[in-house]
Amino acid sequence: MSTRVPRSAQGDPPPDTRSEPVAPGLSSESAPSGSREEAQPAPARASLSPARAAPTQRELRQDYVLAAALFVAAMISGALSSITEFYGEQTADLVWVLPLAMGTTLPLAVRRRLPITAAVVVCASYFCGVTLYVPEAFVSNVSMFIAIYTIGAWMNDRRRAVVGRAIMMVAMMVWLLISTYFAIGNAADEADVVAGAMSPLVAYMLIQWLINVAYFGGAYYMGDHAYRAALNRQDLRRLAEQLEEERELSASQAVALDRVRIARELHDVVGHHVSAMGVQAGAARTIMATNPDAAGDVLREVEQGARTAIDELHHLLDTLRDPGENHESPSALKLQDLDQLVRQVTAAGTPTTFTVIGDAVPLPPLIETNLYRIAQEALTNARRHAGPDARADIRLRYRRDTVELEVTNTGRVRAGARPGVGQLGMRERATSIGGVLHFGHREAGSDGSVERPGYLVRISVPLRENPTLEEVDA
Repeated sequence: MSTRVPRSAQGDPPPDTRSEPVAPGLSSESAPSGSREEAQPAPARASLSPARAAPTQRELRQDYVLAAALFVAAMISGALSSITEFYGEQTADLVWVLPLAMGTTLPLAVRRRLPITAAVVVCASYFCGVTLYVPEAFVSNVSMFIAIYTIGAWMNDRRRAVVGRAIMMVAMMVWLLISTYFAIGNAADEADVVAGAMSPLVAYMLIQWLINVAYFGGAYYMGDHAYRAALNRQDLRRLAEQLEEERELSASQAVALDRVRIARELHDVVGHHVSAMGVQAGAARTIMATNPDAAGDVLREVEQGARTAIDELHHLLDTLRDPGENHESPSALKLQDLDQLVRQVTAAGTPTTFTVIGDAVPLPPLIETNLYRIAQEALTNARRHAGPDARADIRLRYRRDTVELEVTNTGRVRAGARPGVGQLGMRERATSIGGVLHFGHREAGSDGSVERPGYLVRISVPLRENPTLEEVDA
């Protein structure tokens, strides 16, 4: 039986039950809590200083190749410089090129593992070579640049990197100042030296200083830049790995959610109709001998229920096979179909009434389908567990900012019954539409508010600030 009560005849609307911890008529021990646990703040991660990853075996092998190549280049450069008498009459013998080449190039083989040690050996060897006029200054300059650059590019202790490079550069500048002073002093004794603010000696000194400032400044800057670039690459790789992990997790969660959704739909479609068919088939078998006509009517209801179940299964399978279609749910059932559901349940042996309170408002298909399925599952549970004398009642209330569905029955309630798949499915459906679900057994009240004990299922769905309403507004 279906009844509609206009909103004007309701008087003052009852208070919103979304804030009620226990619905009226529910025992406190059986009703689930409507409150949600507050999210606990995650402990803050200790901030760690960024560090560049250790060199790989391939990079270490590349250092060996670099050191060997520079050593060969230094020997060739020394031989050619000796032939041209690079330092004039003061040029040292060619034999001194070998220790200079070894000291300025071979330490680069361990430059990534021992950057400061390698740089100190290279700079000291270069200082000795230039002081003793060893005829090789080109490859040695390249080696010293690489050594200073490596300190900035590979040392994770940034303070040591700064201090180490600063000491080396200051020492080299002091040595440059002293050597330039003696060079100018010796050249000043020559008669053709022109005095003045921009004499050749002053110009020579400025050129030396500018070249060395650019040389050491470039090594310092490029080393720091390489270190920052390496950290950025590491961050990008780490983010890419995290994104890949999140993608895999999202994919697995999507698969799990699809499996849960399919299981819920199959349970709702098959469970309701098969349960009704079982009850009706049992009734037909009981009265077959005494009242064949009535048994035939019951069997026709069984046949109709089977056809309906098959139709809904076909719709479900069509939806799953064609994900490109914009299906809100594998079921196209609406709240207006509750009338037919009530007739089916009543015909199956559980007298059920249906009342609509308030003026109906347009709702998204997702909300209508889930409310229908919750009512269907509640009635299925009543038919299974409430007993043959149970009666059921459905009330659909439209309020200003909520829509509420309430399903009650007057049957018996088994003590200590554990929640089943159906109740889990109702909770999932309520969560998917932003609703609050209460269910539990009712106890007869002394004030007459509940005449007979039984079971109640109530869901309240807010209509304001509900994301599922955007499709209706559109």
